[in-house]
Amino acid sequence: MMEKKKRSYRLYLWLMWLLFTVPMASIITIFILISQGFFGFMPTFEELENPKSNLASEIYSSDQKLLGKYYLENRSFVNYYELSPYLIDALVATEDIRFEKHSGIDIKALLRVSKGVLSGNSSGGGSTITQQLAKNLFPRDTSNYNSSIRRTWNLAITKFKEWVTAVKLERNYTKKEILVMYLNTVPFGSQAYGIKSASSTFFNCLPDSLKVQEAATLVGLLKAPTRYSPVRNPERSTKRRNVVLSQMKRYNFIDQEKYDSISVLPIELNYRVQTHAKGMATHFREYLRTTLNSNKPEKERYWSYTKFKEDSIAWETNALFGWCKKHFKPDGTNYNLYKDGIKIYTTLNSRLQQFGEESLEKHLGGYLQAELSKELHETRNPPFSDDISDEQFERIMERSMKNTDRYRELKKQGKSLEEIKRKFDTPTEMTVFSWNGDIDTVLTPLDSLRYYKFILRAGFMSMDPHTGHVKAYVGGGDYRYFKYDHVTQGKRQIGSTIKPFLYTLAMQEGYSPCYKVPNIPTTFYVNDSSWTPKNSSKSEFDGKMVSLKWGLANSVNYISAWVLKQFNPHAVVDITRKMGVKSYIDPVPSIFLGTSDVTLYEMVGAYSTFANKGVYTEPIFVTRIEDKNGNIVSTFKPKKIEAFNEETAYLMLNLLKGVVTEGSGRRLRWRYQLHNDIGGKTGTTDNHSDGWFMGVTQNLVSGVWVGGEVRSIHFKGLKLGQGANMALPIYGMYQQKVYADTANSGIFPVDFERPAKEINIELDCEKFNKQNQNEQIIDDTQDNEDEQILIGF
Repeated sequence: MMEKKKRSYRLYLWLMWLLFTVPMASIITIFILISQGFFGFMPTFEELENPKSNLASEIYSSDQKLLGKYYLENRSFVNYYELSPYLIDALVATEDIRFEKHSGIDIKALLRVSKGVLSGNSSGGGSTITQQLAKNLFPRDTSNYNSSIRRTWNLAITKFKEWVTAVKLERNYTKKEILVMYLNTVPFGSQAYGIKSASSTFFNCLPDSLKVQEAATLVGLLKAPTRYSPVRNPERSTKRRNVVLSQMKRYNFIDQEKYDSISVLPIELNYRVQTHAKGMATHFREYLRTTLNSNKPEKERYWSYTKFKEDSIAWETNALFGWCKKHFKPDGTNYNLYKDGIKIYTTLNSRLQQFGEESLEKHLGGYLQAELSKELHETRNPPFSDDISDEQFERIMERSMKNTDRYRELKKQGKSLEEIKRKFDTPTEMTVFSWNGDIDTVLTPLDSLRYYKFILRAGFMSMDPHTGHVKAYVGGGDYRYFKYDHVTQGKRQIGSTIKPFLYTLAMQEGYSPCYKVPNIPTTFYVNDSSWTPKNSSKSEFDGKMVSLKWGLANSVNYISAWVLKQFNPHAVVDITRKMGVKSYIDPVPSIFLGTSDVTLYEMVGAYSTFANKGVYTEPIFVTRIEDKNGNIVSTFKPKKIEAFNEETAYLMLNLLKGVVTEGSGRRLRWRYQLHNDIGGKTGTTDNHSDGWFMGVTQNLVSGVWVGGEVRSIHFKGLKLGQGANMALPIYGMYQQKVYADTANSGIFPVDFERPAKEINIELDCEKFNKQNQNEQIIDDTQDNEDEQILIGF
């Protein structure tokens, strides 16, 4: 009997041990297999040391303002010291109050959850912040399983994998590092990933500036970003925020009085969804994106040989062109602009950029556009001028239709041209641009194309002539509607802005700005033909002797023709090349009329040579690029070439000052009250299709172009269609704003710096004229004496 009881007792102990050891051994075995990756991917030690996340690349201005980002996920990293204490308190109080006490898995929380599930009174989850981080860094397998058993098994294994990863994270990182990693990786909705992007998107501030109610709102979003969105569901978001605040009160992060005062406040957003098409310097950011991502040119991928040649030269000479394809990360792969979190430090000044954008919008939207629209509506086929025939008009509109994404999509669907045209003639609800704000309307797509042709286009660029740093870059109007870039992409006829290059040749050869020449026609003979340029208008000085300074100030073609006759068109091309103009310029006698197409970027760079003592400094956009860890990967410096000597540069500045003091740029003085030394040059092309103004000061050189989408869209007369009216006001308003902000910009209205070496050429035209008269008297006297001597013989 006793023996039987002993056997039963041993069997009982054996079963008890089995019931205890088998599950324990199974769990241990499962965890070992999980850690070895038997049940799927598990992060290695190296991957835990360097977890991968898609980081947005950031573009910064020279005054450290964030201009924009390039991203797949709008995520930027911050450090612990950059976080508001309210944010940490809100997160811990709501998500994991025992965060400082556990090692990745909170057993107490798991028991609480288990008890709640069994009793049917579940309150909250058992996942720690570290477990949630593990899930964010190494996402779950979301495969669908038909079998509920397989689904349950998969979920259990996934949870175990998160536990293992959480423990590993706790071993590799401090608690502060885990909090930072968590807040840097979680999604907040509205295309915002990570706390830095979320703070900027919802409250337009940095994470260290978040108020307690703002921190609570963002932490509340973590439970369900869409459901608790303060934009889509403000009432639900407010309730969720108050739940977070109550948790903070419960754990003594805030007191009852603070909770009572804050919980009744509405959520005050400063909501700004960060997109590539909005914000500051949109055209500039797009230029950087395409330039950095450019591939090495291959001829078969280009439809234009000229473009292929330009890009091939850029690939070899421009360090920024194709940067991502030319530089490699430590692992040997190319940098990815959308994932690798590089920081691009640009030369742009955020305030000057804002001044440029405001000035362009104010002039075009406040005055010029209205005047042009009045004139265009009176033409036969508005907005085109009457020199366009009905057949040409139809061809232009059809070509515009075929250039749209809508047309290409319909073509892909197999629609015929007639079917597509019917679609383009069907009224559609749409939002269109206006200078006073977006307009919701109903138009046919074809009418919308015609509507946009009425809108004036413009470009503006401003740079420091000594460093080459581009301070402002405005490629056009609202980038959402006008993506074509009129700074580096667009080429238009430059008109009379080419004339200072011609006059530079004269100054090089020792002419004085006061040197007088006859204001009469000059004829050029080319082969068997002749050409005599005419002035744009009659003047009381026709047929008289006038100074070179007066000739440039009033952009008189007779005088330019006389100067060109002393040299030749090839000499003009050579000097423009030295001054950075790479676009083709036809070396023909009409070169001084500016019929060649050149970019605004090239023109501003060339004019900077005058302010930089004859040294051309290549305009640059970026000073350095850093990787995500702050290591400098690349630095950039401008190329410099001496185009002409310092004396020639100063003489040209004197000539350009004449344009502002007594020529076509006079309104800078009387309308915009700019009285420091300013050199300038207006430019107007045939039919008033292009209006230019180039402005030069000691420390800032700027250029403006204004015109229609195509050359057949223009003002009827010179009064409104000249560069002094179309482009100069944008420069005038910009300079006013710059000088009103000298405390921040550091740019003062100073005069031009005189050369260290004394100039032997007289610049005071009254003294020059008297001196020449005296010299003429001496010459005449000498001639008479010579005659008497000859007679004596």
